[in-house]
Amino acid sequence: MSVRNRILVLVSAVAVLAAIGVASVLHASARAERRDQVQAGGPRVAPGTVTLTGTGSGKGRMVFRNMAWGPHRDELTSVPADDPGGTRTASGVKCLRFYAASGVGVCLQAVHGPVSDTYRAVILDARLRTVHRYDVPGIPSRARVSPTGHFAAWTAFVGGDSYAGTNFSTRAAVVDTRSGELIPSLEDFRIVKDGHPYRAADANFWGVTFAADDRTFYATLATGGSTYLVRGDLRTRTVTALHANVECPSLSPDGTRVAYKKRVKGLPKDAPWHLYVLDLRTMKETALAESRSVDDQVVWRDARTLVYALPADYGADLYTVPADGSGVPRRIASAALSPAFPD
Repeated sequence: MSVRNRILVLVSAVAVLAAIGVASVLHASARAERRDQVQAGGPRVAPGTVTLTGTGSGKGRMVFRNMAWGPHRDELTSVPADDPGGTRTASGVKCLRFYAASGVGVCLQAVHGPVSDTYRAVILDARLRTVHRYDVPGIPSRARVSPTGHFAAWTAFVGGDSYAGTNFSTRAAVVDTRSGELIPSLEDFRIVKDGHPYRAADANFWGVTFAADDRTFYATLATGGSTYLVRGDLRTRTVTALHANVECPSLSPDGTRVAYKKRVKGLPKDAPWHLYVLDLRTMKETALAESRSVDDQVVWRDARTLVYALPADYGADLYTVPADGSGVPRRIASAALSPAFPD
């Protein structure tokens, strides 16, 4: 091939790549514009006041991230807990992940920059005003507040972006919402495994859930290719391994059971989990009626019912299932994520 022909081929290749790049940018721009438009047949959303305290009705409310396309996408919205498909009240506060309890919220946010995004955790009061703000070292994944509202926790991916594989790393942090004191990583805690102190360079934590005593918490520890439920102590800064094959635990309101996702042999590598509940007194596992793979840290709606997200057309839909293994899954809200029942 002559030099002239080589130059023509190179120029043609550059032109094709440029055209592909322009088309991709235009497609992304068009999709972003569509996200600002209300979807036909989607949930009804209206601006208003959202708080993290009781309304006085005695019925309670569910607060969550609204994922419906339109001007209120990604905002915290609320609905009556007994009418989760009803009109949503939008707060104007945007979160990627969210949780709340006792009038305190934790909101994990993206900060959009000219080149790349950064992330932060914001502690909110009952009127969604910022109390504390912290840098988050990666993509937000999980968030929790203790039953008293005195502590909050979050998990971020600092390497990789999915729990399904093995090539990822997380950072789990805990903060005292009263003083603002931050524990930036549970990796600094002492580990007890099989009754003995344990050290490993690959120790990784995620999915914190709190007990009501402002001291005890549970989380996932990954090490040596396995995952474990650990019980942590905020005072002694120690975690103790209790049970194998537990991810993203969620403690029941009475502190006696943990709901979690468990890897099940034979399932696809990108969807390997089923939901289980572990009785902490007997260590007996109960498989739940949800047959689909759930990649979420479930929420206890009450002592009998769990709420969780599954992928859907507009990001995620919320479902419920009984915590005792009976019944069938039921969708309660479309285009929704990160539910909390703060009152």
